[in-house]
Amino acid sequence: MTDPAMTAALWPEPALLMQMAGLLLVIGAFAGMLAGLLGVGGGIVLVPAFFYAFQTLGYGGDQLMQMCLATSLATIIVTSVRSVLSHNKKGAVDWQILRGWGIGIALGAIAGVLAASSLRSSVLQGVFGGLALVIGCYLGLGRANWRLAEAMPKGVKRLALSPAVGFLSVLMGIGGGSFGVPLMTLHGVPVHRAVATAAGFGVIIAVPSVAGFLLLDLDPAVRPPFTIGAVNLVAFFIVIAMTLITAPWGVKLAHAMDPKPLKRVFGAFLVLVALNMLRKAFGH
Repeated sequence: MTDPAMTAALWPEPALLMQMAGLLLVIGAFAGMLAGLLGVGGGIVLVPAFFYAFQTLGYGGDQLMQMCLATSLATIIVTSVRSVLSHNKKGAVDWQILRGWGIGIALGAIAGVLAASSLRSSVLQGVFGGLALVIGCYLGLGRANWRLAEAMPKGVKRLALSPAVGFLSVLMGIGGGSFGVPLMTLHGVPVHRAVATAAGFGVIIAVPSVAGFLLLDLDPAVRPPFTIGAVNLVAFFIVIAMTLITAPWGVKLAHAMDPKPLKRVFGAFLVLVALNMLRKAFGH
């Protein structure tokens, strides 16, 4: 006999599917605009947006955050590859940094999938909220002239930092920008080169992590329709389509106005999102 819950998950009500598609269209458009305007990776917006959208549509459970992380990372494969190819045409990607940091970042990403798979959704909410708070404060308060050193770390320091970048990025469902760009600019890499190279970090983070998340077994009763492993295909395709349309609009806006004040505003917005995530994680 067919399980009714599984049947409902595979063949949802048309009205629910339309509502889900509408929410995801708005999320994808917003994420694409921000990525183009501020150079901020879409994942930092997509994960909380997916979480609230799926929760609003009645999906939940202890594995909801895993699905949000996995689906966000799946979109990052496409956007990061596109970004790397575009930046590489302009000679902006630092391949020496990518070669030196790539293996460590990939190993950290794999460890991140293993950790995320075993954690409850509320714990992952807390992790996302805590790290997003740090990133939001940096965006809001950071200065372009801040430096930790004049060259990228090597040896033991790189051995420790590279897996940390991959690991923390997967636990947040984000690409290489949020950690990679500050890391590089604080070590003397020019910001445009850092943004271009961080797109490469995104590919290295997202490919192995999504491969792992596709093997994760979620309860069919609590996942949205058309979900493989922990990756929701409806969200993936809609968000990719919208970001491809709206990211160039964001780039045009960035050239027409000074994005620095907007980055401060977005930092403040991210702090509020992080605090709300933390509030939900602790059940208040």
